[in-house]
Amino acid sequence: MTLGPNPSTAPAPSRQNASFPPSNQAPMANARAAVEPESKSLFDDSPEDGEAVKEDEFKEGGYGWVVVFGVWLVNMHTWGLISSYAIFLAYYLRSGSIIGASPLFFAFIGGLSTSMALLVSPLATYSIKTLGTRITLFIGAVFEAGSFIGASFSTHAWQLLLSQGVCFGLGMGFCFTATVGIVPQWFTKRRSFANALATGGSGFGGLTYALGANAMITNLGLEWAFRILAITCFTVNGCVSLIIKDRNKAVGAKHIAFHKDLFFQPEYWLFVGWGFFGIIGYIIVVFSIADFALQAGFTSNQASLASAMFNLSQALGRPAIGLLSDRLGKMNVAGIGTLIASVVAFFLWIFAGKYFAGLIIYALFGAVAGILWPCVGPVGAEVVGIQLLPAALSLYWIVLVFPATFAEVIGLSLKREMIGAGVYLNVQVFTGFMFFASFLSMWLLRSWKLRQTEYLGFYEKGQEAAIHNVAVIHPSEESKHEVVSTRRQQNTVVSYITNMFVMKRL
Repeated sequence: MTLGPNPSTAPAPSRQNASFPPSNQAPMANARAAVEPESKSLFDDSPEDGEAVKEDEFKEGGYGWVVVFGVWLVNMHTWGLISSYAIFLAYYLRSGSIIGASPLFFAFIGGLSTSMALLVSPLATYSIKTLGTRITLFIGAVFEAGSFIGASFSTHAWQLLLSQGVCFGLGMGFCFTATVGIVPQWFTKRRSFANALATGGSGFGGLTYALGANAMITNLGLEWAFRILAITCFTVNGCVSLIIKDRNKAVGAKHIAFHKDLFFQPEYWLFVGWGFFGIIGYIIVVFSIADFALQAGFTSNQASLASAMFNLSQALGRPAIGLLSDRLGKMNVAGIGTLIASVVAFFLWIFAGKYFAGLIIYALFGAVAGILWPCVGPVGAEVVGIQLLPAALSLYWIVLVFPATFAEVIGLSLKREMIGAGVYLNVQVFTGFMFFASFLSMWLLRSWKLRQTEYLGFYEKGQEAAIHNVAVIHPSEESKHEVVSTRRQQNTVVSYITNMFVMKRL
């Protein structure tokens, strides 16, 4: 990685970008047009006349910081809540309170809620296009609160499956899809930092509700723990739906539920591979760390503390990841972070995790285990461009449904029949290999990006002038022929491998 000056944080044009007109043409025309004022509902997030800002007058941040805070709260009360499922899982495994449920069933519930959130993304994307961001977010808040109310009355396995599994996943999916692409629209130079700061809410949520859920279950019982969570998440997410504001029209965002052309791009599959393997490792760690602590002989309070430290690491580490991404390159940080997650799984978790202090140290590396979440948006923008990012992420989440559903099931099935921390040895080794496979995918994607940068002629001295936000470069026919000729002359495989060892900011 080149630690040189930061020429630009905006994504470089990719092959897909070349087919789109500059994003500020149509929005500027719409902004200049005189429009009669219309009455607006609370959930109408389209800009008024006074709010319509020309793209050439767009300023970094601004109301975007309010959006960052709103998305931070949504992440806290969606992904933060699901991170606390490790506490519920540990309770289910030792209490036997749900009739007809096995340990694998409880593991499946956690994976199902995550996979449902990803699976519903096309429907949520269509809802954003037709109903708007605010209404889509409010729909998610209703589903999420309803899921906790239903779970509070659940006594059988199928009831828990429908409430805490399916319904919560639907609500989280609508909330997540509605907000995941908004923050990058408000920033250029600080895009990665702002996005990472917003995703840090899930870490604070996991920290808060890992400790809070354990305390509520102990003092109030499982039923009232669920009901308090329902009231809290509905209040917070419902209020955020009133203040959130997107810039979909201004940036020309394309909310296409199924953009099948992306599947024909090899670089998109490398991007998917990074998330596919990474989410397997992440879900296994986040859902298993509390049960691992109990298996190692620690108390339930110590297990809750380990889970809380894991989430605290994500809360504090994700903004740091964003800052590093802006300075060192988004793909560099995503790749190196995933490699670190693999190394600490192999060494810290296996050899030091049997001691409580060692487990806490491992938990403090939670930020790199969940590096997918602060980096997926900025890296995706590097691959497909900011305009196609909503469509690309819609397909991305669908592909990740399978690993998200069965990750924890696979993890628990790998547990050995013994007593002590060694019961998780196979799980730890498998997790380490998943993170390493994720790293290889990202590093190959970085190699592709380096080749694209070289082909299009964006060298260090010309990047700042040539690349600004989502500006699209239209190469001449002559330059296109030169690129094709150059590609034919070079050995693709050798070039990819060679570029993996090139130290450059990407």
